[in-house]
Amino acid sequence: MDAALGPPDQMAESEDDLTPMMRQYFELTRRYEDALVLFQVGDFYELFCEAAEAAARICEVTLTAREDSTGRYPMAGVPIDNAEPYIDDLLDAGYRVAVADQVEDPDEVSGVVERAVTRVVTPGTLTEDELLAGDDNNFVAALAAAGGAQGRGAGDANGTAAERGGGFGLALLDVSTGDFYATRLGDAARVRDELGRFAPAELVVGPGVAADRFDGEAFVAEYDDDAFDRERAAATVESYFGSADALAADAEVRACGALLDYAEYTRGGVAARRGDGDRDDGRRGDGDDGRLDYLNHLTRYDPREYLQLDAVALRSLEVFDQRSVHGAEGTALVDVVDETACALGRRTLTDWLRRPLTDRDAIAARHDAVGELVGDPATREDLHEHLRDVYDLERLVSRVARGRANARDLRALKDTLDVVPELRGLLADADSGKLRELRAGLDDLPEVRDLLDRAIVPDPPQELTEGGVVRDGYHDRLDDLRETERTGKRWIDDLEEHERERTGIDSLKVGHNAVHGYYIEVTNPNLDAVPEDYQRRQTLKNAERFVTPELREREDDIVRAEQRAQDLEYELFCEVRDRVADEAERVQATAQAVAALDALASFATVAATHDYARPEMGGDGIHVEGGRHPVVERTEAGFVPNDAHLTPDDRVAVITGPNMSGKSTYMRQVALVVLLAQAGSFVPAAGARLRVVDRIFTRVGASDDIAGGRSTFMVEMTELASILRAATGDSLVLLDEVGRGTSTTDGLAIARAVTEHLHDEVGATTLFATHHHELTADAEALPGAVNRHFGATRTAEGVTFEHEVREGPATASYGVEVAQTAGVPDEVVERAREFLEASDVADAAAAGREAAAEEADEHSGGRSGERAGRASAGRASADPSASRSGSESSVAAALREVDVAELTPVEALNVLNDLKRDLD
Repeated sequence: MDAALGPPDQMAESEDDLTPMMRQYFELTRRYEDALVLFQVGDFYELFCEAAEAAARICEVTLTAREDSTGRYPMAGVPIDNAEPYIDDLLDAGYRVAVADQVEDPDEVSGVVERAVTRVVTPGTLTEDELLAGDDNNFVAALAAAGGAQGRGAGDANGTAAERGGGFGLALLDVSTGDFYATRLGDAARVRDELGRFAPAELVVGPGVAADRFDGEAFVAEYDDDAFDRERAAATVESYFGSADALAADAEVRACGALLDYAEYTRGGVAARRGDGDRDDGRRGDGDDGRLDYLNHLTRYDPREYLQLDAVALRSLEVFDQRSVHGAEGTALVDVVDETACALGRRTLTDWLRRPLTDRDAIAARHDAVGELVGDPATREDLHEHLRDVYDLERLVSRVARGRANARDLRALKDTLDVVPELRGLLADADSGKLRELRAGLDDLPEVRDLLDRAIVPDPPQELTEGGVVRDGYHDRLDDLRETERTGKRWIDDLEEHERERTGIDSLKVGHNAVHGYYIEVTNPNLDAVPEDYQRRQTLKNAERFVTPELREREDDIVRAEQRAQDLEYELFCEVRDRVADEAERVQATAQAVAALDALASFATVAATHDYARPEMGGDGIHVEGGRHPVVERTEAGFVPNDAHLTPDDRVAVITGPNMSGKSTYMRQVALVVLLAQAGSFVPAAGARLRVVDRIFTRVGASDDIAGGRSTFMVEMTELASILRAATGDSLVLLDEVGRGTSTTDGLAIARAVTEHLHDEVGATTLFATHHHELTADAEALPGAVNRHFGATRTAEGVTFEHEVREGPATASYGVEVAQTAGVPDEVVERAREFLEASDVADAAAAGREAAAEEADEHSGGRSGERAGRASAGRASADPSASRSGSESSVAAALREVDVAELTPVEALNVLNDLKRDLD
């Protein structure tokens, strides 16, 4: 950050020489040294000195100057009424923003107006609708190292100090909704998995955490190390939830306490660190006390309770972000299964996709509910219509509890609660346990609805301090003041006609303006007829304005009544808002029930509309009949469904076939069927019987990390290493072209070793798409592996891809034909074919020599054992010439394996020449 923290030396010899306002500004910049301070001056937020220069550059606003007796200050400002877009620009540029509002009425203060920081805006603590990116959660996270490590970055470069001490505590909070989670993680890899899953906008790290290990996962923010102190953190947690006993480890307590402390700080409730390192009192600072009183639940979870999807898997499967060529731009899994009607449902559906279940009973409960709604379209459609009238209850009650809700927010809350009885009625005859459970959780809060209906007008104004918010009849004193105001205004309305009659001046007018108040206006030609009791108030070019003692008295009555009514109305509104805030926990419980109902109805709508089937959960394998890719089938005509059968006996499937034939799509669709099923959805298939998996791993697609000094191959190997370390026998692993970033020999060696390791040591259900045809021989040699391929037909016009999975290995990759289809120039394609034919001849000769050497080695008591046998079998089956030993018997065996129908004349001559050379 390049913002100035105090007055430049040349502007004032000492701080005492500054004007009171500038002294106040620079004091705030020191207290909030890690933020740009937006300093309210009238209707603008102003910045000065280097902060102004930075803001002018980032926000593209005019850089001006303020000049006083102490010097000339660069200055830039943004309008208060439209500050959010500029704040968003500053956040995007990597700044925090401290908003310093005037906390005194300028009309009631002699001297400088007091200002205080009422909120610190950071990427992870946004609550303003204008700044939040849609309806999704916006998490801020805190990470604490176990073992009491002291000093920032106290762990070694690999974070092993924390891991040896018990790992990490991770806390996640959405300040806008009140969602609050905590967990304990054993190592940095697990931390990255969870950060990838929740995608927090901001990460606060404690002492002992090497922050640079996670700066690729979220914006890493520095904060006071003292907030992670065990005793202080426990006290903070207990002040919210009564006890920290729900948290299983000290690291979790420290993470949760520090995160709450940080959230309070961003509300202006905890003083920022001073420039000299001191704090006011360690807890409270500017603004209110900063508490988030709407936080009612802290949910501790174990990641193993959910199907684990790391950032790589979420990205590869395009769960939330569309990255491949499939479909229209922006189409992801969440887009095609999202038929939710309200923001609450959208967030819950997103969370279910982010954290699918692993408990079979819980999965079945969701499937039961979806099935009932699929079978009852009338109820499903009625639910959808009513849910469309639901506002974002979680964010509404959050604003209410923070004292930032206006009258329209309260009315939206009331309108939403009015929908709840309708939803309960639609579920009155529900059979599934989940729907009955949700019906019981739908609390329409009748006393809150009644209060809001009586207190707030149906269509209130945006501003709270200008009146017209509280309904007539709600409060007797307010009604009296309003009646006084109305009576006075009616008298003034009648005054014009009365004075015209009394004075005989037909052009006489009664009016009002904000500066001079009420007046009687008489044009200059009629001034002679003005009565003696008229008192001149204002002179215009063509007229004079007057006031009478009685008009002045009435005006005073009206103004007093109007001001008192506005003040009383604001007080009454705040009382109503506080009473609603007292019921925040009940509102949040209802919001959760509404959200789950909307997500289930969305799953049911998708299932009914797009012919999804209920999966049967159980058994020991993955069996999918007529499976489809949920995204691709919506965006490409003529999608070809395919079966998938993977069992403990056939747990590794080696998939071969041409490029563009559908291998990657097939693997992804199997994974997405599993993911959707465990999220509680029906699946895009004719039928499915699925085991519950613990993790989905993907190594699909090419990417690099040039800035981090890692090539595409290095990224691939890093991801592969994570899979091999973490996968279990209950995992689903997708591998696509592993080993292609290095030489063919090295790549093949790695691919074969990985296949054997997953088969022999891990036992994971694996789909391995490859162009290494040698792997097909390994699949034949491994007892738990099978070959599958996608076929293609070569015609005079080119290659036709059949997109249908079949048993056995592919016969060719058709790479040259695909290149021709892609538009590679003909001369390049023909030259490639020449190279390919020459390569085939060379490969045949080399394989013959290798086979002969191996046979001689085995006769002399060389390599033996199961894996050596597999390697030999793989090489022998990979090419017809691989069995040549140089003897007549081996040549005869090679000839028997040659498929003459598949050889071109040139290839046949090459094979014949090579066999003759072997005999010689």
